[in-house]
Amino acid sequence: MGTDSQKRARKRAVLGLTYLAAVVALGVSSPGQAQSGEGDVPVPRYKVDPYWPKPLPNNWLMKDIPRVAVDKQDRVWIITRGEEITKAEAGLEQNPPAALCCRTPPTVMAFDQAGEVVYAWGKKDGYLPGGKPMYQRRVRALALDKEGNVWVGGNDAGDTLLQFTPDGTFLREFGRRGPVVPASQQKPNNQQTDYLLRGPTNPTIDAETGELFVDDAQLNKRILVYDLASGAFKRGWGGHGVSLSEIDNDPVAEFDPAGPPRTHFTPTSHCVKISVDRLVYFCNRGGDSIQVFTTQGKFVKEFFLYRAAAGGGERVFDVAFSHDPKQKYMFVSDGTNGVVWILRRDDGAIVGSVGHKGRMAGEFYTPNGIAVDSQGNLYVGEVGGAGRVQKFVLER
Repeated sequence: MGTDSQKRARKRAVLGLTYLAAVVALGVSSPGQAQSGEGDVPVPRYKVDPYWPKPLPNNWLMKDIPRVAVDKQDRVWIITRGEEITKAEAGLEQNPPAALCCRTPPTVMAFDQAGEVVYAWGKKDGYLPGGKPMYQRRVRALALDKEGNVWVGGNDAGDTLLQFTPDGTFLREFGRRGPVVPASQQKPNNQQTDYLLRGPTNPTIDAETGELFVDDAQLNKRILVYDLASGAFKRGWGGHGVSLSEIDNDPVAEFDPAGPPRTHFTPTSHCVKISVDRLVYFCNRGGDSIQVFTTQGKFVKEFFLYRAAAGGGERVFDVAFSHDPKQKYMFVSDGTNGVVWILRRDDGAIVGSVGHKGRMAGEFYTPNGIAVDSQGNLYVGEVGGAGRVQKFVLER
């Protein structure tokens, strides 16, 4: 007996336990427990470096860190939402708001391998020529181009990507910004391509072709590709490779982990990455899946992560690839469960994991942005109040 919602909840719980049992049967590894039988590239094993990064200058505090990137010099770049630090978090309850200036960090920071800050710059308001904001509400996007320049953007109406030198000198704005309108007036339009109604969240730059791949699925349901130099639109597609003209602009129904798979992209999805063999990986966060395409938009395959677990979706927050020449593995940050999964890239099988839910070193509260350096070390930025980036050293 019971209500329909109670029955659905029980069904999700049973499915979740079934999934977890399957994971145990697979032998999912925690840090330090590599699996055997993986050919010449064993499953990576990691150990947290609790002393990385070093203490920040000026007693800065970090807030949410939605994105992490690594450049050719293995410098680790992050963006942080320092303007969201409260007086209570800064320990300044009895001080005037102006005192927050001394603990609020710049928006963009880069660390060397030792964990020292080598670059720190940028603020939300009045940073650009003419007093334009870097972003309207929340910083969300970070990308690096082959020249080493840094691209930063927000994910609200009127946001786009902005290009800076590594030391923070403003170079240019990508394309043109859309209209700044309240959230209640933002309507999906999957067919419009000359600007982004909601800014990009986790774009990637294809160094081989000079193209910008934008995961435009916060409000819309699509991937867009632009020429980075000219800003010209080149192509786009939706879930399973459908054309832009085939994507509806209807609201998306609430995710049901026990229901049929979603083929379309879902709101809150935010990750598009290109592997060494020229495949495009899209984080369909609201559907618990990773969809894979050619760079021209042809659908290749789809992996589901933890889809049958109770409690809803949103477990695919970001993707990074292992540092071996063929990128045999990929890492998936699961912000809901506080873990980074290690998957075989060819079939999506879970073969290991890093961390678990918690606030101590080596644990995660809400892992989000992830990146891998040339030595195979893993970097994980956290949101949801954790306010930190951690380094996990690859064990040889």
